[in-house]
Amino acid sequence: MAVALGEAAVLADVGNSESPQPAPKRQPFRQMVRAWLLRCPRCGQGKLFAGMIKMLPECPQCRLNYEREPGFYLGAIYFNYGLTSVIATIGFMVLRFAFDYPAKTALTITVTFAILFPVLYFRHARSLWLSFDQLIDPQ
Repeated sequence: MAVALGEAAVLADVGNSESPQPAPKRQPFRQMVRAWLLRCPRCGQGKLFAGMIKMLPECPQCRLNYEREPGFYLGAIYFNYGLTSVIATIGFMVLRFAFDYPAKTALTITVTFAILFPVLYFRHARSLWLSFDQLIDPQ
């Protein structure tokens, strides 16, 4: 009889438990648009940056924590470095072989680009990294 009461209690608990919330629908295109607009990847309303470089700690609208752990934005360096190196390499080849620039001139232009572009792309690299992370592992 004690076993029967135990089973009934378990069944009653199962019947009364709340149904699990469905996982949020993943929308990669929407995430990328929000990233390019430097907006919160969750709500799309809150800004990511308070200035040119200072990033807000959380979304002012939905309170999404922008830094999940120390060193979280090291991944943004890969986005920044990868795009810079691809554009610089292709740019050098195009300048050198398609437009017949002298090697020294093409290299000067490419190195100047490789120094300036990461600074200008910094905010977008962080935003893309945050959106990518939010797409893979939503909070």
